[in-house]
Amino acid sequence: MLRDSLIYLSHSGAAKAVVTKTPLKAMSRRFVPGETVESLVGAIREANAAGLTATGNYLGESVHDEPNARKAADVYLRVLDAIGSQDLKANVSLKFTQLGQDISERFLRENLGRVLDRADEVDSFVRFDMESSEYTQRTLDAFEKLWDSGRRNIGVVLQSYLRRSAGDVAHMNRLGARVRLCKGAYAEPPEVAFQAREEVDRSFVELMRMLLDEGNYPAIATHDERMIEATVDHHASNGYGVDRFEFQMLHGVRRDLQQQLVADGFRVRVYVPFGEHWYPYLMRRLAERPANMLFFAGSVVQESPLGFLWPKKKGGQEGGGGGH
Repeated sequence: MLRDSLIYLSHSGAAKAVVTKTPLKAMSRRFVPGETVESLVGAIREANAAGLTATGNYLGESVHDEPNARKAADVYLRVLDAIGSQDLKANVSLKFTQLGQDISERFLRENLGRVLDRADEVDSFVRFDMESSEYTQRTLDAFEKLWDSGRRNIGVVLQSYLRRSAGDVAHMNRLGARVRLCKGAYAEPPEVAFQAREEVDRSFVELMRMLLDEGNYPAIATHDERMIEATVDHHASNGYGVDRFEFQMLHGVRRDLQQQLVADGFRVRVYVPFGEHWYPYLMRRLAERPANMLFFAGSVVQESPLGFLWPKKKGGQEGGGGGH
């Protein structure tokens, strides 16, 4: 119920108007470093200095007019230029609907092509984020057309809560395409997606094993320590090297766990969103794991005159960590 409510609020203009006038907007900077390319570059530099790689995402989706879709592509060109000229250890993630998929396939091909060509020029990689199930097949079809055309600096995202994903993972493995595996954050009906946490987790572990065994450098995207432990166990029991895959986590979420994995020798990439559309992103992050709300509540209280009432964390542990 709470998850569905948060997802509903992510689309509410009235709720956004209220939230943006509270301390929540300032606190969101922990998760969304800013609205400009420069703020993204600063966050990437910090991540690189901490031994992490990064993927930059300009927030936005469901663009239905060509000027705004071109603007989004232009922002990605600037990000890729910065990655190339400043030798940043980073790539980019984007959504097809942000670049014009709902306008026309022709327009998407032209607009996205500019981004992919620039990625080729700077020897970078582009990940296509997955959206709701309404777009799953369209996203995979568009990806495969690009793949068949010879593009190899691209990858896709698959979600463990979708019932179809085992078949999609097997197909991507056969192609040799790079997959990011996450749990999924959109509200979906039971006939499309697993509803119980145990089912989603069971699917995640099954798909993770398929990707590590037969995939091409998969990204295991989760903050769930049980899923991470299952991944580490499968990696160790099969004698796989740490260069076979990477973990991915959200910028600002479970930084303690990110650093521990790096210290243990694993590769970790942080997903760094930026841009004006921080509000719906933040609401979806809360929806993925409503316990994240405790972090925000704690921050509000600690910055108020009643801060002494909030228990302090011990041992440097940080709150937060949903199923990215």
